[in-house]
Amino acid sequence: MNIKFGASLLSWITPVWTPEAGKYAIEKTAQSGFDLIEILLPPSMEVNSREVKKQLKTHDLGVVCSLNLPKDAHIAFYPKVAEELIKKAIDKTAELETDLLGGVLHGGIGAFSGNPLTETEAEIIVDVWSTVADYAKEKGVNIAIEPINRYESYVCNTAQNVLELISKTEKDSLFVHLDTFHMNIEERNFYDPIIFAGKKLKHLHMTESHRGMLGEGTVCWDELFRALKEIDFEGNLVLENFSSSIPGMQQMVSLWQKSPYEAEELAKRSLDFMRKSL
Repeated sequence: MNIKFGASLLSWITPVWTPEAGKYAIEKTAQSGFDLIEILLPPSMEVNSREVKKQLKTHDLGVVCSLNLPKDAHIAFYPKVAEELIKKAIDKTAELETDLLGGVLHGGIGAFSGNPLTETEAEIIVDVWSTVADYAKEKGVNIAIEPINRYESYVCNTAQNVLELISKTEKDSLFVHLDTFHMNIEERNFYDPIIFAGKKLKHLHMTESHRGMLGEGTVCWDELFRALKEIDFEGNLVLENFSSSIPGMQQMVSLWQKSPYEAEELAKRSLDFMRKSL
């Protein structure tokens, strides 16, 4: 297996990007022993690529990017808006000289129609994905799409949902990005979705059922790691757990219970857990 261990920006700061917060997150990720940081891009794309690349080089740290579509860029409702935003994220990913853009790229988080996904909506999504996949390929970027739980989206809740739509595009630059928090809600187990995704799985958010310390919740890690070994996983395992010790985090991600761990201990011990499990 060729695996890189990463930490999400959200392991250190709230989703609100500022140059100071980004610099801090890069420093903490490197100091904690990770291989890379996942930068959750703001819809404004106001990330100074030149400065960030300098900081990454200083700390010998890799980078990948992600984007979560907002409600006003819900593909099924606003396809052109979504297409342009994803293209801007692809541009920013290329500027940062990395080859992966992950995230919730099937619909706006919190956007609902009140009904299951329709065939017409699926066609719209496939059209947009096809267009941005071609654009991404020209830039040397792969796109990995993250299914999320039913309370945040009605579009793609499972690995199968994403893979079925990808297959309709017939594009080879589209992949799957799974998240164990959402899998714990939507999938029947942690083994089958990974086997089903196979080489289409490029990126995995590692987070416990309660968003806390890995191994202290209900995620069946043994199943997950067994599946990763069976597919000979090549990609990123990125920690995305949250600590209420970070100012503003409780409000931003609905983390209403106080965390028993500070962010740094949560990150370091979770990284140890991942390495030992492999």
